[in-house]
Amino acid sequence: MKRDGALESLWQSEIKVYGHENDVNRTHLDVVIVGAGITGVTTALNLQKKGFDCMIIEAANMGHGTTSGTTAHLNTFFDASYDEVIDDFGLDAAKLLALAAGEALEIIHGNVVEFNIDCDYSPRTAYLFSLDEEQEKILDDLVEGSRKAGIEMNETGINPFGIPSTKVVEIPGQAQFHPIKYIKSLMGEYVKDGGRFVEGCRVAGVEKEGDHLVVSTQQGNIVCDHVIYATHLPPGKNIMHFRNAPYRSYVVALKLRDNNYPQALGYDLYEAYHYYRTHVINGEEYLIAGGEDHKTGDIENTNECFERLVNYVGRYFDIERVAYRWSSQFYESADGLPYIGHLPGSPDNVYCATGYTGNGMIFGTLAAKTLSDLVATGDSIYKKLFDPARTKPLASFTNFVKEGADVVKHLLFDRFSVDKIRTLAALENGQGKVVNYEGYSLAVYKDDTGKEHILQSDCTHLHCTVKWNSEEKSWDCPCHGSRFGINGEVLTGPAVKKLKKPLNPE
Repeated sequence: MKRDGALESLWQSEIKVYGHENDVNRTHLDVVIVGAGITGVTTALNLQKKGFDCMIIEAANMGHGTTSGTTAHLNTFFDASYDEVIDDFGLDAAKLLALAAGEALEIIHGNVVEFNIDCDYSPRTAYLFSLDEEQEKILDDLVEGSRKAGIEMNETGINPFGIPSTKVVEIPGQAQFHPIKYIKSLMGEYVKDGGRFVEGCRVAGVEKEGDHLVVSTQQGNIVCDHVIYATHLPPGKNIMHFRNAPYRSYVVALKLRDNNYPQALGYDLYEAYHYYRTHVINGEEYLIAGGEDHKTGDIENTNECFERLVNYVGRYFDIERVAYRWSSQFYESADGLPYIGHLPGSPDNVYCATGYTGNGMIFGTLAAKTLSDLVATGDSIYKKLFDPARTKPLASFTNFVKEGADVVKHLLFDRFSVDKIRTLAALENGQGKVVNYEGYSLAVYKDDTGKEHILQSDCTHLHCTVKWNSEEKSWDCPCHGSRFGINGEVLTGPAVKKLKKPLNPE
């Protein structure tokens, strides 16, 4: 499995599986980077070029997680709008965020040029459009805040997506690319510069021993000076698990009968907004549309999410067929900005990058810039803004309490809402379900041949009850977003141990 789900994304055929470097028991490394998505690979390349001896450790393969599930919009505006950032953090912080966004976009373009990367990089104009009066008010506030922060937005009468709108604004200077082609090329540069890459090796934790850090993995221990978690949530138990909420977003790549593929980026302003772009793969052009976001584990029949998305897009586009469909995970931070920097409660020189709120290509690149600066110099212009230990806005505390209460609810009540069954034969082929069978809470999936895959239903992270994801064929934890395959293998952390087999499965 090259991606963390059963469905194939538009990008994953480009994933390169590297050979495993068996010996991880190094005498000493400067930096260990955990995770080989855009954050990890870009950070490793930056540091290797600065003269650091680096190793990337990846539990699966390069691009296994959200980097192969993204829609790869490259924006200088974010889910946390600039007017919201001004209200929560102040105008100076909003201006710094705008500066950071522009720098991240420049870094990506600079890498494409410097390394001659064939990743379909294309400049694009983005369009934000309101569909009713409520959305129009949101758009007006968003535009005002963006202009104050230094982001150009201009009202226009044209919506290239043909969706009837009450107001449309265009944002020049945006872009798109093929995310796997991009990080595959960066990985090639990193390895060429002497960087090490270990696949199929899960990191369990980090301990301080004397002046150094010891990274424990499935293949042995590694001694190093710095550790960077580029994994969404770091493994184990730490404060980041309570400051981020896991979400799923749904994507379809569509063939259109009329070949009317808008060469732009588009977004409406629903609470769970829809987003659009196009891309050409092997000579075939596709409309890529996304939306229908929800908390991980909240919906088990995820086919309904795809159906709602296709039905909505079909109101405005002449769909011939759905060529690809997939979902992907992102983490919503408590205050809308990512957490990039020292991991609170950890030894010195242990860093994290998480809470990208669906803007991972830009924030992942920005994290790489920030973290490599912190490792190399101890400082970064963005250190304070993205500090994982920050607690400033009231909204952050409110969301922190809300997410904590949500976790407690799942811990206490989910196990009591499990259906009792007398026989496992009650499950249909292709069905997954958490059931109470002979006093055991079991996560049972019966595949299309009738074979039963039976596991204990407790997530191995903090023991919440997992939920079935019908389309990605995974067991998803609603508390902190850990995800597991049908045989219990970890697909997505923070869990590091697979789901257990039941004591008495029969």
